[in-house]
Amino acid sequence: MNEISQCVENLNGVKEGRWKSVLTFYKPITRDQAMAAEYPRDYLGFSIPEQPNKYYFIIRGQRIVLEADLSIQTIMDKLQSYKSRVSLNFEGIQYQLGDFQVRVGKVAPSHSETMRGIVMEVEYLPISSIEKSRQILQDFVDIWKDTLSKRLLPGHFIHIEPNFGEYGLGDQYTAEHTAVQYATVMAQLIATVQTTQAVRN
Repeated sequence: MNEISQCVENLNGVKEGRWKSVLTFYKPITRDQAMAAEYPRDYLGFSIPEQPNKYYFIIRGQRIVLEADLSIQTIMDKLQSYKSRVSLNFEGIQYQLGDFQVRVGKVAPSHSETMRGIVMEVEYLPISSIEKSRQILQDFVDIWKDTLSKRLLPGHFIHIEPNFGEYGLGDQYTAEHTAVQYATVMAQLIATVQTTQAVRN
């Protein structure tokens, strides 16, 4: 993690402070198995620092993303229709790098310090259009990979861009896009861990 932060600083990244996002995986509490088909099999809940009063739900099976008031968590607890299974903390340092905002952080389960991966979120601040900023972000990723190639670090970064259209999201980047992106990162992280464990066995 320190080496990655040094790479950002070597590219003249200026520390702006710490950040934290939490992604929670929920499963239904089904007292009546006949009702199980009426509930989504699972969903993800997500909180982000730039929207402290909002909570985002991602229902992956139906490709739905919803924005709600933060108080929805209390309502969901009282309804007891879903139970939190696991929460992942995405936590690290936010940098300003020219026109880019870069967040670099570790991914770890909420009740553990065991790091499961490193996440890097890059936003090109002058443009909110995904299509118009795509090439600029790809150029940034290429520079980033070149910078990392000069160091002997274990693992590698994977550029993940979900199909936002599947969730009914348009070209203008919103907090809902961020929620879908983190859900996709989590799925990739789980797949990578499972593959690594299968190879070891």
